Amino acid sequence: MTDNVMTELATWADARLSDLVDSAHGAILDRIPMYRETDIVPYEDLHQSIANNLGFMIGTLATVEAPLDLAAPRETGRRRAHQGVPLPEVLRAYRICFSTMWDALLQRSNQRNRPGDSEALLDAASRIWQVTDEHAVALTESYRSTTAELLVAHQERRSALVEALLSGRPSADAGQLEAASLLDLPSDAMFVVVAAETRGLAEGSLPSIERHLASQGVVSAWRLTPALQLGVVALTTEQREQALTVIRSHASCRTGISPEFGSLIDTPRALQLAKAALAMVPAGRTATRIFSASPLAALVARSPEESRRVAERVLGPVLELAAEDRLILLDTLTEYFDHGASAEAAAKHLHCHANTVRYRLRRITELTHRSLSEPLDIAELTAAAYAIQLSPELSTPEPPRKRR
Repeated sequence: MTDNVMTELATWADARLSDLVDSAHGAILDRIPMYRETDIVPYEDLHQSIANNLGFMIGTLATVEAPLDLAAPRETGRRRAHQGVPLPEVLRAYRICFSTMWDALLQRSNQRNRPGDSEALLDAASRIWQVTDEHAVALTESYRSTTAELLVAHQERRSALVEALLSGRPSADAGQLEAASLLDLPSDAMFVVVAAETRGLAEGSLPSIERHLASQGVVSAWRLTPALQLGVVALTTEQREQALTVIRSHASCRTGISPEFGSLIDTPRALQLAKAALAMVPAGRTATRIFSASPLAALVARSPEESRRVAERVLGPVLELAAEDRLILLDTLTEYFDHGASAEAAAKHLHCHANTVRYRLRRITELTHRSLSEPLDIAELTAAAYAIQLSPELSTPEPPRKRR
């Protein structure tokens, strides 16, 4: 008897499917404002989805023993994920859809007021909420798996676009400027490239850095390689220090940052300078180094082998000193050049007296036979000092073998 009544209710609901769909469609539009945005989910799409899902639900009432067909909720989950509809809103629309059908069945049963209807309605309720739950699970699983696929595809595309910027080689559908646009990098900003060692094989040492920078209004794009985590960061004048603070605070390995540059066409060059800045940080230390904006420093970085020969030729006598003396003199020379050739400014950074700096500089000029008052000698000493920073092994405790 109960099965017969449920079949009758299902037949009745099926005959009025169009009205039920219209009613559910109107209720969803009324209660969920986002569905009124037709550029997200077109009315026709929503209407058809309601019809498919209600149709499958009514079919389960008529054929209780038949296995559930979950094609409709899975398709709904997949489509809504592609459309970017939040999952809670999708599930809310689903509940509205099925509660509309339940209200109609309840009203029909009350109108008929026949023996057995109440028992059949209870059975129908149990069946409806069981199926609704299984539909919701199928929809959620489909939505989440599709979202995961979309996220992977999105990250892969962003990574490819960042690679196009860093390498200077265009992808199949975008050159450097197009890649920057697709990555939402502003064209009127200054930029830096960040190169950070990975903590393990392809394990980023700046976790969630894009999100952390975005929270400060800083736009960036990142790519992970087996050995390096690489990023292009867009900066305004006001954001510079804030962005650098965020990067420093989250870095867990050696990290290098290029000088600022204005044209994204220069990104490959900036990458080389960011890598050079990373190389200046001693192995095993967690520190962030910004490469000098000096054109001479960039020139030295462009030719590592030649720069090493310059360092050994110009500063060879200093490199042959005992470890402590060698490091003190090299640090003093670097700080002197980094602070505008001011002994007083270098002394403050080195925590010593300015006369101590001048004494150390005299020792360097005596050992190298190069004067800090001769332009050519200054250029050679500056280039050699930059080269030492790029090749820290030159200043390590074991000095190179003496030249014959």
